Amino acid sequence: MGNADSGLSEAGLRRLREVLQAHVESKKIPGLVALVGRGGQTHVEAIGTMRHDGGAPMRRDTIFRMASTTKPVAVAATMVLLDECRLRLDDPVDRWLPELADRRVLKRPDGPLDDTVPARRPITVRDLLTSTCGLGLDTTAMGSPMMSAYFEQRVYGENGWMLPAVEPDEWMRRLGTLPLMYQPGERWLYNVSDDVLGVLVARVTGQPFETFLRERIFDPLGMKDTGFHVPADKIDRLPPLYAPDPQTGEFTVEDQAEGGHHSKPPAFQSGGGGLDSTADDYHAYFRMLLNHGMHGTQRILSRPAVELMTTNRLTPEQTSALQSWARSVVHLSHGQGQTGGWGFGMTVRTYRGDYAPVGQFGWDGGAGTTTYADPHHQLIGILLTQTGMSTPDSARAMQDFWTTLYQAIDD
Repeated sequence: MGNADSGLSEAGLRRLREVLQAHVESKKIPGLVALVGRGGQTHVEAIGTMRHDGGAPMRRDTIFRMASTTKPVAVAATMVLLDECRLRLDDPVDRWLPELADRRVLKRPDGPLDDTVPARRPITVRDLLTSTCGLGLDTTAMGSPMMSAYFEQRVYGENGWMLPAVEPDEWMRRLGTLPLMYQPGERWLYNVSDDVLGVLVARVTGQPFETFLRERIFDPLGMKDTGFHVPADKIDRLPPLYAPDPQTGEFTVEDQAEGGHHSKPPAFQSGGGGLDSTADDYHAYFRMLLNHGMHGTQRILSRPAVELMTTNRLTPEQTSALQSWARSVVHLSHGQGQTGGWGFGMTVRTYRGDYAPVGQFGWDGGAGTTTYADPHHQLIGILLTQTGMSTPDSARAMQDFWTTLYQAIDD
C-alpha cells in the first residue's frame, strides 16, 4: 500500500515485512500483527500463527494482551474528567481516595517501613497522571522492604500475576497500609499511579472504570474489541501468552486463552496493564491523539488535554529516574525506554536516540506490544505479539520494526 498518499515506499514496506517475517521464521516468535498508519493509509501485516506449534494463523483482528501498552489509553478517562471540570489537576485526591490521605513517607526509599516522616503535602491528580505520587514499582530496589511489602500485602503478585487481583476498595485498603517511597511530586515511579487512576475515575463517576472508558472512549472511537477481558464469543481470537524460558527458549505458557486471566471479568480493572485490544482499535485511539482529540467530526478529548498527555511533564531530575529505571528493565533497555520523558500515561521523546524523532509518544508492554505515534511525520506504528519479555526476542522484533518503519518514509 506504499504510495504518494502515505509517503511510505513500496520497497520500504516490503523490507519491513521481510524483517518481521525473519523474526517469525527464527521460531523465537510464533506470530505478530503489525500496523502502520500514515495520512489516510493503513498498512497491516499478520505473520505467523497464534500458537508456537502452528494452528490458526495470526489475523488482523487477533486480540492481544496490551499489558503496559494499556497506560496511554486508560489515562484518557481521567482527561475526560479534567475537560469536564469534574477533576482539577492540582486537587488533592483525599476526597475520593481517603486511603491515600495523611501519608507517611520513607526517610530512605530502601529503608525500613517504620522509618518515616509526614508527607509535606497531599497527593494530587497531577501526581497520579505524571506517575509521581510517591508509590510505584522500583525495579532498581527489588529487595527493599517497600518492594517486598507490595508482594506480602498482595498489592501485586496475588495469583502470581502482576495485575491487582482483588476488588478496588480492598486493593486501596492494602495500599493505604503502606508508606510512600518519596514525597508527592518528587520522583517518577512506575505503574501504581496508573492503577490508582482507574479507581479514582470509578469513584468520581460512580461507574466501573471500564464502563466509563467504554462510553467516553471505546464506543465513540469504534474500539469494539477493547476491554479488560475477552468475552467467550471472541476467545478464539486471543492467543496464549508465552514467556519463553531464558535458558532453553522453550515456549512456556504464561497465560492460557480459555480459562486464563483474560477469559473472565477481572476483580480489578487495571489501567496499568489490563486491557485487551487489536491493532485497528489502537490505531483509532492514537489517530485521535494525532488529530488533537478529534475522531472524524466528533471531539473525544480537548486539544489542550491531548497536548498535556503527549508532551514531557517531568523535570530533568525526574527524567533521570525514568532513564535509570528503563535501563534496569530488560525489554526497555532493548527498545524504546531510554529516549526521554513522560507525559500522562506514556513516554515522550525529548532527544533523538535512535531512528524515531523527538516528540514521538507511546509505550511498550511486557507481553510483547509496542504502540507509538509521531506528530512530526503523522505516523502511527503498532506491533503486537504473544511473546512476553522473559527473553529479548520480542523486544528485538520491536526495535527492528521501528528501524525499518522509519526507513520506509520517502518524503
